[in-house]
Amino acid sequence: MSNAKKKQKRLIFRGIVLLLLASAILFSIFSKDKVKVLAVGDKAPDFELVDLEGNKHRLSDYQGEGVFLNFWGTWCPPCKREMPYIEEQYQQFKDKGVKVLSVNIGESNLKVDTFREQYGMTFPIVIDKTKDVRDTFNIVPLPTTFLIDKDGKITKIITTEMTEEEIKSYMESIQP
Repeated sequence: MSNAKKKQKRLIFRGIVLLLLASAILFSIFSKDKVKVLAVGDKAPDFELVDLEGNKHRLSDYQGEGVFLNFWGTWCPPCKREMPYIEEQYQQFKDKGVKVLSVNIGESNLKVDTFREQYGMTFPIVIDKTKDVRDTFNIVPLPTTFLIDKDGKITKIITTEMTEEEIKSYMESIQP
């Protein structure tokens, strides 16, 4: 076999390998499940998680009330700073149709309970052990808070630390 034929065969072989690699890359990019990114105006996805006392909480149980849905971690400095403000405003709004549902992301009951005691939190705290709810809500930074109106619609998504004045204003905005 001549050198020209060998070069041609190598070139064809390399072309086929490159085509297969490109196909595999494109397949992996376009075949992944597309996660729906939640936006203002969307209905908040329902979920069920268990609190520190073993009680089940479903988001749909809060239909007819405003929900301040806060995702956080014990290791998160902004979460630590805003918790006393959330607790203070919870006390002001809990009898006015606004509920706080606090979702810890995957930490142990002991860690979360110690944090709750340290910060005097009295609102329901659930733990997303499997991180499925975190993924459903596309939570990246902590803290992240979703404001949900009485009809279960997302009215605002906050991905930064909040001041007490902001928390009060947000709770007023979802008050039925």
